[in-house]
Amino acid sequence: MADEQHDSARISFGLFQREQRSLFGEILDWMLTPLLLLWPLSLALTWFVAQGIATKPFDRALEFNLQALTQFVVATDKKVSFNLTPQARDLLRADDSDLVYYQVLDARGQLISGEGDFPLPNEPELPEPDRVLLRDDMVRGDEVRVAYAWLSRGTETKQLVLMQVGETKGKRSTLATEIIKGVMVPQFVILPLAVLLVWLALVRGIRPLNELEQKIRARKPDDLSPIEESFIPQEVAPLVSSINDLLTRLKTSLTTQKRFLADAAHQLKTPLAGLRMQAELAQRETDPQEIRGSLQQIARSSSRATHTVNQLLALARAETTGRALPSAQIDLAKLVTDVVRDSVPRALEHGIDLGYEGPDEMPEICLMDGNPTLLQEMTRNLVDNAINYSGQGGIVTARVLFDRFSGVQILQVEDNGPGIPENERALVLQPFYRALGTNVDGSGLGLAIVHEIAQQHGAVVMMEDTHPEGPRRGLRVAIRFAARKPADE
Repeated sequence: MADEQHDSARISFGLFQREQRSLFGEILDWMLTPLLLLWPLSLALTWFVAQGIATKPFDRALEFNLQALTQFVVATDKKVSFNLTPQARDLLRADDSDLVYYQVLDARGQLISGEGDFPLPNEPELPEPDRVLLRDDMVRGDEVRVAYAWLSRGTETKQLVLMQVGETKGKRSTLATEIIKGVMVPQFVILPLAVLLVWLALVRGIRPLNELEQKIRARKPDDLSPIEESFIPQEVAPLVSSINDLLTRLKTSLTTQKRFLADAAHQLKTPLAGLRMQAELAQRETDPQEIRGSLQQIARSSSRATHTVNQLLALARAETTGRALPSAQIDLAKLVTDVVRDSVPRALEHGIDLGYEGPDEMPEICLMDGNPTLLQEMTRNLVDNAINYSGQGGIVTARVLFDRFSGVQILQVEDNGPGIPENERALVLQPFYRALGTNVDGSGLGLAIVHEIAQQHGAVVMMEDTHPEGPRRGLRVAIRFAARKPADE
């Protein structure tokens, strides 16, 4: 009830401006405003209908009186007379509420009987004889209803006689007023009742929105489960569906952030502990050689921690913001050659033969849509992994293949390292998993980053042995990008 009073306080019936729109008030305005506007219109229509209803019976009585008086009009060859009996005269004066006027004129316009100031009918042609007609007119300042007819009298020589009977409109107005009162009084009762019923119906109809608001307010801050849609009205279902979609994306984002924080804490714990231990050992040592060795260990641990942090940040960026980053047309061949060129100093430091095979530039028809930052990160991780696991004297080759007709593009990075067993290839795409039997420093995030970025670009990651029969089988990682739709589609 408090919610209903709160909603009712914001209703303005369209007369006052609201700072904040109220759905309840908006609907009520659009329902009541036409009702309040139609009510005077209905009264006006009722008045016209009542006038017609009140006029018909009195018009018939007036016509009857005219026809009764025509019996007293007598015409001879020389003159026309109107012999009104006292009983007929009393009949014309029997009504106390209205005045009755009559007039009888011959064909020359001479008054035979009645009121001399009775207005004549305004007609261009004489109507059919003995036909009764009706009109509204004024007699001595009073509005009257006039019944008149041109009578044909005489045996040998026909003479036209105009006879008119007029009656004031007192009874008609009284009857029309009574009809209006009979209609208006029920409407004065029905209209407030209709407003009340509309109000109650609207309160009942908007109740599911109040229940939805209460359920949302009652939720705990960490409850990101979808809102139940079974009790939601059909009109609000799209809004609730959008909110559920937002909650799902928010839950995914928060889960990713929590996992990132947990992974960062876990992965940084070991190198930071090593740094602390080596620093404590260096403080205790007096031998310069031992101190130098501890400093070298500190440098390696620091490098490992830096690499881990960079990998974690790259994975977080790929998982949470990759879809939001802008997309552009990318030349995959140029992108790969740039990454290979930047990695040459590191390859030379490890004694690795790093090379590239493929076109210098892709044809314009083969340019692909993607995020250059993420694709560079993916390629760099592939090349870094190959350099790390190839060992001294290893060979690493980056390769770009494409089909001009289908638009399919494949990025390959292969090495001659120990390779990855087939049963572990799906596992190495998960964060922090490292194949057994390797003595290379790493965080287990490189291929996980590659897999995440590839998925966001609709690509597939495939792995196979470079030399299946050799002692060092090596590894070839291929990223197959989907065929691009033709430009005219």
